[in-house]
Amino acid sequence: MTLSRMTDHGPRPPRRGPAALIRNRSVQLAAAGWLGCNMVVLAVAGDELPFDWPAAATQTPAGRLMDANLALAEVLLLTMLTLWLTRKRTLPNQADRAPERSAAARETLLLLLYGAGALGLGFLLGRLAGWHPFGLHLAGSIYGTHEHVSPAESIAWAAYNLLVYAVIPLLFFRRRYSAEALNLRSSDRRADTVLIGVILLAESLVQITVLAPRTSELTPGQLLLGLPLTFMLYFAGAVLPAMIFIYAILVPRFLRLTGSPATTVILGGLTYTALHIWDAWTVFTSPGNTVLSVVFLLLTYFAPGMFKTVLTVRTGNAWVHVWGYHALAPHTLIDAPHVVHVFHIK
Repeated sequence: MTLSRMTDHGPRPPRRGPAALIRNRSVQLAAAGWLGCNMVVLAVAGDELPFDWPAAATQTPAGRLMDANLALAEVLLLTMLTLWLTRKRTLPNQADRAPERSAAARETLLLLLYGAGALGLGFLLGRLAGWHPFGLHLAGSIYGTHEHVSPAESIAWAAYNLLVYAVIPLLFFRRRYSAEALNLRSSDRRADTVLIGVILLAESLVQITVLAPRTSELTPGQLLLGLPLTFMLYFAGAVLPAMIFIYAILVPRFLRLTGSPATTVILGGLTYTALHIWDAWTVFTSPGNTVLSVVFLLLTYFAPGMFKTVLTVRTGNAWVHVWGYHALAPHTLIDAPHVVHVFHIK
C-alpha cells in the first residue's frame, strides 16, 4: 500500500509496496531531517531542556526525545491503518480541485505570506495586551505552563485565530471555489464516518493508556462545564483555523504543485508546525535555545500535521481529521484540565 502519485492530468497508476515511498526524495529528506533533530538534541541539550514544561518537568532530554520518536511511530501506525481502511476507495483527484499551476503557485505563496503576517500580528497583539503571543495553541496547551492564562486571553486567542486563519481565508476562497474544491464536502460519508470512528477510538485509547491525561482527575461538575468549554474554545482557536488554512486550501495546491501525495503530506506537516512557533514554552533568548525550540516544535507537531494531511489526501474531506484526530482527541481529552484552571471552574 502506498499513496498514489498524481499529476495535472489525473492519478498515475500507483507503484505498489513501500520501496516506492522510500525512494521518494522528499521522504528521504524528511527522514534525514528527523534524524538530524534527534542528533541536535543529544548534542545541544545537555542535562536539561530550557522549556517551561510542568507536564514533563521530570523528563530528561533523552526521555523527551524517546517520547517524540514513539509519537512518530504511533503516527506511522495510524497512517498504515488509514491506508488499509481506504484501500478500496476511489480517491478524489484533489490536484484538479486547485487552479492551474501558475495560479496555484501564486495563491500558495500569497497564503503562506499571509500566514506569516498573521503570526507576526498575533505576536504584537498578544505582547501589547500583556499576554502570550497568539499561535495555533493556547498558552499552556499540551505541556502546561507556570504562568497563569486569563479567560480574556483565552477568548481573545480563539477569536483572533478563528478570524484570521479561518473566516477571512474561507470568505476569500469560497467566492472563487466550490465547497468540494476546498475539501469541505464528503464524497463518501459512510466510509468517512467509519474512518473517523476507527481513528478516534485508536487515538483516544493511546491518549488514555499511554499519556494518562489529568482529565480523569476532574470532578463531575468540572467535567460537565469543562469538556464542552474546552471543545468550543479549541474548536474556534485551533481546529477550524488549521482545517481551513492548511487542509481545505493549501493541501489541494500542494498536490497541484508537487504532483506527489507524499511530498504534500510532508509540506502539510511543516506548515502545521510553523503555525505553532509562538507556543508559550518556546525560548528564543539564545542561539542554542532557539535551535532547541525549533527542533522540539518539529518533534512535537510535524508528525501530527502529516497525519492530518494523510487523512485529507486519502478522503478529500478536511472534516475527517477534525473529528478523528483533532477536536476530540487530543484537544478536548487532554486540555480540559487546563481550561478548567483558566476559567476557575469548581
